[in-house]
Amino acid sequence: MSPFLAEFIGTMLLILLGDGVVANVLLKDTKGNNSGWIVITTAWGLAVFVGITVAGPYSGAHLNPAVTIGLAIAGKFLWSNVLSYIIAQMLGAMCGALLVWVMYYDHFKRTNEPGSVLAVFCTGPAVRNYVSNIASEIIGAFVLVFVVFYVTGAEIKPTKVPIGLGSVGALPVALLVWVIGLSLGGTTGYAINPARDLGPRIMHALLPIKSKGTSDWGYAWIPILGPVIGGAIAALIYLQLS
Repeated sequence: MSPFLAEFIGTMLLILLGDGVVANVLLKDTKGNNSGWIVITTAWGLAVFVGITVAGPYSGAHLNPAVTIGLAIAGKFLWSNVLSYIIAQMLGAMCGALLVWVMYYDHFKRTNEPGSVLAVFCTGPAVRNYVSNIASEIIGAFVLVFVVFYVTGAEIKPTKVPIGLGSVGALPVALLVWVIGLSLGGTTGYAINPARDLGPRIMHALLPIKSKGTSDWGYAWIPILGPVIGGAIAALIYLQLS
C-alpha cells in the first residue's frame, strides 16, 4: 500500500467510525440515540486506533494535517510529502462522511433538527466566541501533537513493524484522543484535525440531506486554523526542549 492510499484509507476509517458514532447518538430512531458524550468520545478514540492500525505500517498514519505539518516543522517528516498527505487525508475524510450518510440514510430522513444533522459531519462551538473557540482548538491540537512526540517505542511483535505516527503506536494515540475529548472537547467538539472537519463539512454541503440547513461556513476556519497553529506550537516547543 502506498503512503497516499494508506492516509486515504486510514482517514476514511477514522471519519466513518467517528462521524458514525455521532450519527448513532444524535439522529432520530437509532439504537444509540441520546447515549451521550462518553459514547462519542470513546468511539472517536477507538476510531483513531482503527485508522492508525491500518495505515501505520505504510504512512505513519498521520490522518491529520496538523500532525503532518507539526512533524514537518520538527524535522521528522519531509516537507515535500506534506501536500500529498493532506490531499489524501481530505479525500479520505470526504469519503468517510459519504459512507456515514449512506449508513444512516433512513435516520437522516427522520431527523428534523438541522443542528443535529450538521453535528454528524463537523464540529461547532457550544458557545460561539471565535477568540475562545480558536483557543480551544489550539490547546487541544497542541496536546495531541506535543504528546505524540513523547510516545515512542510502539511496534507490532514479533515482526517489529513500526505503527502509528512515526514510532507512535495506535493504542497510546487512541487513549490520547479519548482523554482530549473527555477533558477538552466540551467547548468546540475537539476537531483538532482540519481534514476531520473540512472534508465532512464539504460533504454536508453537497449531499441531498433532509433538514440539513446551513453548513456554517462562517465557523469553518476555526477547526482549520486552530489545529494547525496548535500543532506548530507543539513542534516548536518540542524542538526547544529536545
